[in-house]
Amino acid sequence: MATDIQLGDMVTLRKAHPCGSTTWEVTRIGADVGLKCLGCGRVVLLPRHEFRTRVRRVRRQAGEQGDT
Repeated sequence: MATDIQLGDMVTLRKAHPCGSTTWEVTRIGADVGLKCLGCGRVVLLPRHEFRTRVRRVRRQAGEQGDT
């Protein structure tokens, strides 16, 4: 599930950020996944394997279609 993320996707993580938000925007994809908190604007980098264990749900940007 978390391996097909794209830039701009909104993801929900298992644990809340200290600001209280659980929703993040994907800003970078590579060996590390860049995330921006939508509650406070903090930007963090998570190693890809850690991101896969923490992600709960991936929501596509509005108007995007899947690869078909």
